[in-house]
Amino acid sequence: MPGTSPARATTMRAAVQHRYGPPSVLEPSEVALPIPGPGDVLVRVGAASVHPGDYFVMTGKPYVLRLVFGLRRPRHGIPGRDLAGVVAAVGEDVTALRLGEKVFGWSTAGTLAEYACVPADHLVPVPSSLSVLEAAAVPTSAMTALQALRDVASVRPGQTVLVTGASGGVGSFAVQIAKAFGTEVTGVCSTRNADLVRSLGADHVVDYTRTDFTGTEKRYDVILDNVEAQPLAAVRRALTPAGTLIPNSGHGGRWLGPLGRIVKARVLSWFTRQRLRPFTSVEKHQDLLTLADLLATGQVTPVIDRTYPLDEAADALRYVGAGHTRGKVVVTL
Repeated sequence: MPGTSPARATTMRAAVQHRYGPPSVLEPSEVALPIPGPGDVLVRVGAASVHPGDYFVMTGKPYVLRLVFGLRRPRHGIPGRDLAGVVAAVGEDVTALRLGEKVFGWSTAGTLAEYACVPADHLVPVPSSLSVLEAAAVPTSAMTALQALRDVASVRPGQTVLVTGASGGVGSFAVQIAKAFGTEVTGVCSTRNADLVRSLGADHVVDYTRTDFTGTEKRYDVILDNVEAQPLAAVRRALTPAGTLIPNSGHGGRWLGPLGRIVKARVLSWFTRQRLRPFTSVEKHQDLLTLADLLATGQVTPVIDRTYPLDEAADALRYVGAGHTRGKVVVTL
């Protein structure tokens, strides 16, 4: 709790849900303070960002998610995955982080709370040039962009990269990371976000309200499709003959979500030189360190759309669920 030593406090404030449903299922509650075990760090959360994945888990749709997060109700009642804050306590065997150090990273046990218990290897120090608020915006979205471009597409200097949803959470990081890798970047966004995407370093901007990028003569070596508003066949027309398409919206049917499109893309890959590569990002400590370096050198800067206090966490997720964020949405504590 604010102003209270975790050594003496036994409870904390958190956004809690006891069932799946719309944002209204979230309630500010008083819950037990977590206790760090061996290898864990207790973080006094300063800020926690939310993203579409958090919205899907909160609603329990697509239903396939419940196989992982709980069949009838969420296994962890506190939502959220990304966080930044200050080390309040450390468990046995933790030597890389010290009390009072600013850290950021991810947790699988919920971050929309005053404290979070996090394995030490899920955290790295916040670069001195970054605020806790900015650092909280980074982990999941930036790691998704990094792995998509570096690991899946294997981008190289001089290649052409197109990013749809270029002003969104993953997209805003992808534009910057693609530029850091030396590529020529085109960002697809709405009219109101064109200047933002240019400021992130995009060489070209396509306003989707005026131009359909799949209907032009331009071809791209890599397309990171964070929106998937166009049929797969149409997007493939914008690829070079041996280009790579990465579908990454996460949207789909209420039962299986994007799995149908993923399977279709995988099957089509067997019959074309084009690489169709849906993927799921996996948090990695080394990738978080890579992102910290990109942040420290100014090659990547988080874009913050809106901030909400903890008691308005439901509004934050409602806004994210609407699907038109400019960069990241962050809950502050």
